[in-house]
Amino acid sequence: MSDFAARLVRWHKRHGRHDLPWQNTSDPYRVWLSEIMLQQTQVATVIPYYARFLARFGTLAELAAAPVAEVMALWSGLGYYARARNLHACAQAVMREHGGRFPRGPEAIAQLPGIGRSTANSIATICFGAQAPILDGNVKRVLCRAFGIEGFPGAGAVEKRLWALAAELMPARHGATYNQAQMDLGATVCTRSKPRCEKCPLADICVARDTERIADLPEPKPRRTIPQREATLLVLQDGDRVLLETRPPAGIWGGLLSLPELPAGADAREWVAQRFACRVVAVPPAPTSFDHAFSHFRLHIMPLLLRVTPGQAAMEPGLQWLDLAGIAGAALPTPVRRILDAVQASGSSPLPSRKR
Repeated sequence: MSDFAARLVRWHKRHGRHDLPWQNTSDPYRVWLSEIMLQQTQVATVIPYYARFLARFGTLAELAAAPVAEVMALWSGLGYYARARNLHACAQAVMREHGGRFPRGPEAIAQLPGIGRSTANSIATICFGAQAPILDGNVKRVLCRAFGIEGFPGAGAVEKRLWALAAELMPARHGATYNQAQMDLGATVCTRSKPRCEKCPLADICVARDTERIADLPEPKPRRTIPQREATLLVLQDGDRVLLETRPPAGIWGGLLSLPELPAGADAREWVAQRFACRVVAVPPAPTSFDHAFSHFRLHIMPLLLRVTPGQAAMEPGLQWLDLAGIAGAALPTPVRRILDAVQASGSSPLPSRKR
């Protein structure tokens, strides 16, 4: 254990990743943005989003001053949308409470919206020279295998043990390099499946390898039945435009634009007339339904296309008509974008039969 950190630092100098867009900088804004985007999201997916974000919001002050709807639009498709809302709230908190400058200490950083202990430690280490351990998914996997730690890493007792171990292993110097080395090792060598143990600098001291438990560690989350839900999403089409509503801040797709959801058991014509003052003039053949998986349930989505004529009643707050030509820049969740892309491409013909 005494040379654990030294092994990783040496390995990283030769084999680590050094050319990612958010590396080679100590700008806390850019480091923080990358840390939030990389939560539960792969590097290859994040890179284009990161570039687009910085092209539009080059500074934290620009992000804080932007409407949250614009932030959500740039985040559209990246998933886990609470991250985007917290990103915007965090930028505003830094401007309001810290004069536009990120606090330097990990404890203070962790008090900001959407920033947990590991992310705060990573920012403080990279940007301000702190010597603070991190514990993301890659690091948990490396530690569980190297030290033979059993149990699901997300369980309270196991995570507490991992934090204690991470703190014990944290070197007095080269903290940023060491933390990056752990993440790189987990992402490129000590991977979830097909790990490249022959390339690992910890191979000769790895408990999982020595006891032939690489495939068993870390232990997976206990299996449970995934709840199934269903929703009918209404595509209310008036010529070349569709009606969208802003989702509540809490819950799935919070803060994004979405298609109205028909209440269970409601008659579509009557509900649309009462809620939106629209008269249904045609009901084309129903588009194909499909499944969309969330982290904690699976949603069966049934699109229903209705051609309508809007009445003269004033629009409720949060409702808007959007031209189909403008959906590319709208803050839409992936399933809604899939539906509208298909409607736009086919002139309201059924969706492709592919399911997921």
